[in-house]
Amino acid sequence: MKIILAPDSFKGNLTSLQAAAAFEKGIRRVLPKANCITVPMADGGEGTVQSLVDATGGRFIRKCVTGPAGNKVSARYGMLADGETAVIEMAEASGLSLVSGTQMNPLKTTTYGTGELILDAATHNAATIIIGIGGSATNDGGVGMAQALGVRFMNKRGQEITEPGAGGMLNKIAHIDMQGLNPVIRKTKIIVASDVNNPLCGKTGAAVVFGPQKGATPAMVKTLDANLKHLSKIIKSDLKKDIVNLKGAGAAGGLGAGLIAFAKARMKSGIDIVLEATNIVQHMKGADLVITGEGRVDFQTAFGKTPAGVAKAAWQYRVPTIAIGGGITDDAHGVFAHGIAGLESAYARDMPLEEALSHAEVYLANAAERVIRLVLIGKKMAAKKK
Repeated sequence: MKIILAPDSFKGNLTSLQAAAAFEKGIRRVLPKANCITVPMADGGEGTVQSLVDATGGRFIRKCVTGPAGNKVSARYGMLADGETAVIEMAEASGLSLVSGTQMNPLKTTTYGTGELILDAATHNAATIIIGIGGSATNDGGVGMAQALGVRFMNKRGQEITEPGAGGMLNKIAHIDMQGLNPVIRKTKIIVASDVNNPLCGKTGAAVVFGPQKGATPAMVKTLDANLKHLSKIIKSDLKKDIVNLKGAGAAGGLGAGLIAFAKARMKSGIDIVLEATNIVQHMKGADLVITGEGRVDFQTAFGKTPAGVAKAAWQYRVPTIAIGGGITDDAHGVFAHGIAGLESAYARDMPLEEALSHAEVYLANAAERVIRLVLIGKKMAAKKK
């Protein structure tokens, strides 16, 4: 049997490569000569860089950049095996996990470090840069990122605003000067991996929906939302781009809008980007089975998550897909209408979370073994009917 192993990471526990290795161990207990093809997956969120580097045989590049609170942090990004595609997670440089206490203040946090990563990747000859923009600590509309790329923001007196771009200073911007944009960025194709559809402003915008989790008080949320509206007007006036109601513009505190406005980026579904970058479809030819998975399988899995994306790719070649979840909710049966043929839980009994996490590889191997044994029973039944 040719079996494609294409799980997402099991967040906070196993990388997608580790999960696939556990699946293979269980499969080989039953089918020692199975042709197992490992394709680590992700959906554009946490773990995407690791998955794509693992899947393509790429490498990591580490750089000291400006963190969200202005301090220096060590951040990494991936360069895929083709040497022309870089993958960045903005959370590495500007993520919520990098701030705590009084530092959690979206009036002051900046995406400047994300811009430094983008520029570094571009100067390393990356013709294409894929950016995952989940988990931000910021609400600066991407202004900090743009400053790092050479964009200048001017006040009413025509003077450059030298303070790092942040949610609280956007109302000072009266003009945007794009002339200083680093030439290498103009030649770089930037793709934003985001499944967030929130607009930049308003009741479902960046500040109102995501501001509180970044430390914003109700009063701060009002200020942040008003400042993003102000920024959108300046962008429309100076750059002739209307980004205020653009789907996904509110992702990562408006970084989605900023990347489109200042770096001519385009947005794409995270799972679609990963499917394309790993070229998983080429492995589907002649496959008998696909096993995917993630930490929690529920009805939302059907919408833009890794298992559903993998199943969609497999269906082109009529290859059945089974998903193994660390947990399976009562509404998970909804995924059956979206290409996933079967579900299996990693855990065969109730247990404390600590035990489940500490022995996850063992339990995933056991689950994969159970899956294969059931598949073989089905094959025998089909053979008898013939």
